[in-house]
Amino acid sequence: MTKITAIIPTLNEEFHIADAIKSVSFADEIIIIDSYSTDKTIEIAEKLHVKIIKRKFDDFSSQKNFAIDQATHSWIYILDADERVTPEVEKEILEAVKKPNDFVGFYVKRAFYFAQQKINYCGWQRDKVVRLFLKEHCKYSGVVHETISTKGELGFLKNKIDHYGYKNYNHFISKIHQYGELKAQELHANGKTVNAYHILVKPPFRVFSHFILRKGFLDGYPGLILSVTQGYAVLTRYIKLWLLNKGLKEG
Repeated sequence: MTKITAIIPTLNEEFHIADAIKSVSFADEIIIIDSYSTDKTIEIAEKLHVKIIKRKFDDFSSQKNFAIDQATHSWIYILDADERVTPEVEKEILEAVKKPNDFVGFYVKRAFYFAQQKINYCGWQRDKVVRLFLKEHCKYSGVVHETISTKGELGFLKNKIDHYGYKNYNHFISKIHQYGELKAQELHANGKTVNAYHILVKPPFRVFSHFILRKGFLDGYPGLILSVTQGYAVLTRYIKLWLLNKGLKEG
């Protein structure tokens, strides 16, 4: 019988961790790769009898690759703590690993929720990520919004997992600053600098892209808020990069 290791990266995910673990209860092994949480994440996870590995966070790819190396089984399912595998997707996962049809991994679509509302547009209508794969053929790369490089062909699961990306708006903003800092560091390390285009053009165009081109207006006020915040995320990234270029620190 083909077995699966589910991996959940965590940092202060007490709000999500129990439901995340339960949603991958079909896995033969569940690993929590934790970046030294200071809330009750580990306490909750220990009660659910999963394997816990603590590792200092350097970047998302390194964290996940390290956990993959610790997995007992070849088939890996990566679950962010704010995601939930639905029963329909669970069934597809179990069928896919039994009969992969020469695929080394599978894309999974995500249904995104914000302010208790399912977001159908804003660009999230095409949201998909590689979540199920054979560890011998796939590896993560990239500091922020990491991607998987594969040695082989990828398939698609039909149904969607649920993605509850942000507990509240404050959490949304804190994530923007976290990702912005990491992305700015990556750009700075690659010798990138900031000009007026990055500050004056890219942020408003991102708002226009999400709200008009990606039909965010069809999601009503949540669509408007998400679109404007995406522009803010771009602005934040380049402000942080500018500070790094100048050798300045925030705060």
